[in-house]
Amino acid sequence: MTSAAARTALDLTADLPLPALEDFYRDLHRHPELSLAEHRTAGRLAERLRAAGYETVEGVGGTGVVGLLRNGDGPTVLLRGDMDALPVAEETGLPYASEAPGVMHACGHDLHVTWLAGAASALADGRDTWSGTLLVVGQPAEETGEGAAAMVGDGLYERFPRPDVLLAQHATPGPAGLYAHSPGLIMSAATDVDIVVHGVGGHGSRPEATVDPVVTAAYIVTRLQTVVSRELAARESAVLTVGKIEAGTRHNIIPSEAHIALNLRTQSAAVRDQMLAAIRRVAAGECAAAGCPTEPTITIGSSFPVTVNDLETDRRVAAVHGEVFGPDTILDFGPVMGSEDFPVLADGNLPYAYWFVTSTPTDVWNEASKAGDLLQQLAEVPSNHSPHFAPDLTTVGPGVRTLVSGALEMLADR
Repeated sequence: MTSAAARTALDLTADLPLPALEDFYRDLHRHPELSLAEHRTAGRLAERLRAAGYETVEGVGGTGVVGLLRNGDGPTVLLRGDMDALPVAEETGLPYASEAPGVMHACGHDLHVTWLAGAASALADGRDTWSGTLLVVGQPAEETGEGAAAMVGDGLYERFPRPDVLLAQHATPGPAGLYAHSPGLIMSAATDVDIVVHGVGGHGSRPEATVDPVVTAAYIVTRLQTVVSRELAARESAVLTVGKIEAGTRHNIIPSEAHIALNLRTQSAAVRDQMLAAIRRVAAGECAAAGCPTEPTITIGSSFPVTVNDLETDRRVAAVHGEVFGPDTILDFGPVMGSEDFPVLADGNLPYAYWFVTSTPTDVWNEASKAGDLLQQLAEVPSNHSPHFAPDLTTVGPGVRTLVSGALEMLADR
């Protein structure tokens, strides 16, 4: 038997204004904005929330948007969509490609805002079918890990009702039409680390009079590749990426410093601490071996927490999604190494569910199917952060429906 939440969700989303929502998406995609600069995006979302009848406040945590709809007694449910784009030059060739040089919605946040706006409107139009409070949050700066903390720090839960449960979703590669839920751990923690190697600069013709930080940095980068492969137990999942190495100004000058930027992905605090200790040891050891005049400077930068779904909340949302879309559309591919700052909105103890919506266009996926198995196919299609990332617009309606059905399931607790 289909639940009341599923039936109501199907009713409320039966006549979605898809052409208008698709145009809204195209407009957002054409005008991407970087983290904490999402002024136009926030304004467009705020317009839609006001038009739907929400008490709407802009500028929360910088450029965040909050829409509040009180509709009688019942739970308070928070729906979140992130708004920022990436410093990526678009190469999709789409007719609605980015008009901002070097900036692109390469992660799908334009789709997230579209889903959020569509769901907010559908739920407002159908307010006679549910009771409770909706808190709709357009969050800035997810990509830099600053936005959720900024909104909480700006009094999100003092200025607005504290939610009983939080819901969010993310576009991901895969054949459009699947919904990935993982009870418990679904996304990993991320930690940025910066290393400065202090050498002794000089002329390129007299390396014997210098301590070359470039060579030392190269040894550090090479040695760091063994941290995961040789120091962590095989049962642990972790990634160490050197994202940037920077030194020097000219061909014939040995610089005095070299900078290395690392990113760690871990699924437990213990593994993170073990990796940080190994990085410090390797960097210090290579610098000592090279005769650097001082120890390297190591700075821990921005950090994302692990994303751990509340088991019961995720079970209920996955179940209603199965009713709405069919049981064969729900899958669990386990925790991924990507990271999110959404858990910061949970403020330490609020339950939440976070899931993925596959969004690769059918023709692109079918072409990739020639590559072999599923993992090979996923490697062949454009992923999040790729300059070729282009979600299928057929996911606009289903992405609205996932949020509406999840919200109605949680609002049933009254």
